[in-house]
Amino acid sequence: MNKHPDEEWLDELPEEEEDEEIIWVSKSEIKRDAEALKDLGAELVELGKNSLDRIPLDEDLRSAIELAQRITREGRRRQLQLIGKLLRARDPEPIQIALDKLKNRHNQQVALFHKLEQLRDRLIAEGDDVIPVVLELYPQADRQQLRSLVRNAQKEKAANKPPKSARQIFQYLRELSEGN
Repeated sequence: MNKHPDEEWLDELPEEEEDEEIIWVSKSEIKRDAEALKDLGAELVELGKNSLDRIPLDEDLRSAIELAQRITREGRRRQLQLIGKLLRARDPEPIQIALDKLKNRHNQQVALFHKLEQLRDRLIAEGDDVIPVVLELYPQADRQQLRSLVRNAQKEKAANKPPKSARQIFQYLRELSEGN
């Protein structure tokens, strides 16, 4: 059987190389991955110094992010592209995991604040009837202090004064939740 001249190179390959499967990655997929890493870099640039300290970054990447935080417009866009390129040369998974943990902590804190605001609003609206609920949630709470703050907040609300006591109630509830 005669082989076509273009197929003769197959005879020269060792058998093990013939069995290996070549995985083709489309250009579009490569572009999507690069864009995702650039977006990850943009998220890192938006973080503050304390948050950046919690993310595992090497020195080159950290300095590129800090530079991007200081520049604007076209320079920033180019710096974000550089950060995306630096991320492509590294394993971005530990960075993404640390960033997700940071976001989740923030989301939990926001949810807690909403819960405390709702509790404060209930205290002001319903008064002494809600104080046992607060004492059940936070046994270390001072009933007298809470009653005093609630009464002051109700008086301020009735007189259309600034909600100083309402802010104090929220602050007190926040301190209680942090101690819990």
